[in-house]
Amino acid sequence: MRQPAEPSVATLTPAQARLLQLAAQGLLLAPRAKATPARLLAAIARMQLLQIDTIHVVARSPYLVLFSRLGAYPPAWLDQALARGSLFETWAHEACFAPMADFDLHRDFRPARANHWAQRHAARIRSSHRRETDDLLAHVTERGPVRSADFTNGDNPGSGGWWGWKAEKRWLEALFGTGELLVARRDNFQRVYDLAERVLQAARRHRVERDPQTPQTVKQEWIARSVKALGITPARWIADYFRLGRQITAEELEPLLARGEIVEARVNGWDKPAYVHADHALVLRRAAAGGLRATHSTLLSPFDPVVWDRARAAALMEFDYRIECYTPEAKRRYGYYVLPILRRGRLVGRLDAKAHRREGRFEIKALFLEDGVAADDALAADVAAAIRDCAVWHETPKVSVGPCEPRAFAAPLKRALRGLGQTA
Repeated sequence: MRQPAEPSVATLTPAQARLLQLAAQGLLLAPRAKATPARLLAAIARMQLLQIDTIHVVARSPYLVLFSRLGAYPPAWLDQALARGSLFETWAHEACFAPMADFDLHRDFRPARANHWAQRHAARIRSSHRRETDDLLAHVTERGPVRSADFTNGDNPGSGGWWGWKAEKRWLEALFGTGELLVARRDNFQRVYDLAERVLQAARRHRVERDPQTPQTVKQEWIARSVKALGITPARWIADYFRLGRQITAEELEPLLARGEIVEARVNGWDKPAYVHADHALVLRRAAAGGLRATHSTLLSPFDPVVWDRARAAALMEFDYRIECYTPEAKRRYGYYVLPILRRGRLVGRLDAKAHRREGRFEIKALFLEDGVAADDALAADVAAAIRDCAVWHETPKVSVGPCEPRAFAAPLKRALRGLGQTA
């Protein structure tokens, strides 16, 4: 009796694998429709997580990550989504927004995340300042939502702790880390904390209540979702997405393969198998057949999921990227807040940017192209349009351009910007 044929395994080139990841992340094609609040939520669900960072020399990272995928939209939509309970804040990759529908999964995985630096700090402070944190919890219970700015006593920025925060801020963050408080909303990007049960009650229509699950069961869900968000990945890149700890093993992948939730693929030049989520089966076939075409050019946040993992960005995107805002100035190679430049499926360079909002000016302090990128008029036109779109969205429509590497790229870039009417 003839045995059933083994299912074929798709084989991709590295360039096809790169396009598959961009498709999974919503960065392959230019936006075809205007942004809406529903599309904003869909973009976050597609990424699974939206990392939070407070630096705002340009738009704060979560807003910029969404801009890269949606195009121009009112940043207030993200704040409104949090306030109405469509999203919540949690520790995952780092501090992140996540869909409220996933709250129970994050809650049930908290014990497995005990070694995450933030949860270690939270547990330590909750234990060592039990009376103070109990009093603060009682204060919130009685008086309602609070900000750290509501407290003035004990404000001693030089006392150390998390980023030199005053005591009340550290205690609020500890209670947030233990899950006793949640972020009800943000006012001017400052967290407003309330009891977890009150936030969840207000958000009940957005929450998908699940029976409690073991951290091991939730980890299987996070593995599958990481593969989906990454588009295509070897095992070694999976754990970083949700910060799952050590590298994911073959034994952990096997149940997902057996159930058909993920499938195996090959990428030429990779020494290990690649994995693709079953929901991307059609896109995988198109990628392997050479049917994916990239049309989108945009600026990315330094905290975009595409460049979260330096090793992944180097191997898949051929882009060696380090976030230098946390590097001493004397040791920076490219600048303080450097935005990767995505151009039609490839990271072609990076620029150090600053939005001068009072002047209405978007400053390109320096721009660097990757080795081997042709610094021609076609590239200049796409990069100029990406800069223009980002600058206009920032309400800083005048663009000024500093030094470029290679130097010859400055002239066509400035010419292209002048053609768009954006140069200061």
